[in-house]
Amino acid sequence: MSGIKVRDLAWGRFAAPDLDRAEQFLTDFGLTRLERSADRLYMRGADGGPFLHVTEQGDPRFLGAAFLLDSADDLARAARLPGASAIEPLDGPCDGQRVRVTEPNGYVIELVHGMTPLAPMAVPRDPTNSGAEPLRRAGRMMRLSRSPTPIRRSGHLVLTTPRVAETVAWFRTNLGLLRSDDLLDGSPDRIVGSFNRLDRGEEFVDHHVLFCAYGERAGLNHLSFEVSDIDAVFQDHEYLKGLGRYEHMWGIGRHKLGSQVYDYWCDPWGRVHERWADSDRLNAANGGNLVDVTRENVASQWGDPFPPRFRGWASP
Repeated sequence: MSGIKVRDLAWGRFAAPDLDRAEQFLTDFGLTRLERSADRLYMRGADGGPFLHVTEQGDPRFLGAAFLLDSADDLARAARLPGASAIEPLDGPCDGQRVRVTEPNGYVIELVHGMTPLAPMAVPRDPTNSGAEPLRRAGRMMRLSRSPTPIRRSGHLVLTTPRVAETVAWFRTNLGLLRSDDLLDGSPDRIVGSFNRLDRGEEFVDHHVLFCAYGERAGLNHLSFEVSDIDAVFQDHEYLKGLGRYEHMWGIGRHKLGSQVYDYWCDPWGRVHERWADSDRLNAANGGNLVDVTRENVASQWGDPFPPRFRGWASP
């Protein structure tokens, strides 16, 4: 074990041949431009973390992802990982330093520390009058803000890979991730999918920050972002559909494993991006599960059936 326990997913890094089209999609999707140069685009969310999405000028590819570290000591440990780069300044806004290391499928994982926080953006949302709290909005009428509602933060990274066990072992050993649910095809040595969460001790975190799913070729299955509430998922689904510019992949529905209310959209080059709200939250004491791959276990609790074309979806 490296001794490193990453703090959070920071961003995904992509290449695209047209930064104007990339920015238009990401803006429609709910991200906000932080900085743009002739060959690079940085998009942020509403919460006070660093930027959430980087697009570089080039042929369309998924380049990798970044995770935040707690300390300079962790950064020094990261530089001692097998095949790691030296500590180097982080390019782009928000300052900071990074170490680059390559995971088993060839994608670059940036481990970063010392970034300057961004000021949070106001996201006014009306509370709901329902369930055990029927008076949260007493005396006020609900009036939803206009779409697109702002993305709040990074959620999780999903990789398709023919080497699920090797990939999962790499992330757990080097980044300190914990098993939430491993999907088994008949026996414990046949892992065909693996949900992994951050290890923040007693602190509760999302059900998963990384999911690895079996596929014949390696690639990005999707990159995921949290929005403020379930209304934001639904209203922006209608907004994106009404634009008529983008391909819809899947949703709306509620997952069983993780429980998010989800909606999946493709960018102009087929890279899938997810908007979600309301995840299960676990801490280290919750342990992990071995789950047989059955229709009941992998189906949504409600919503559209899993689209066959999404199984094994891998954007290079």
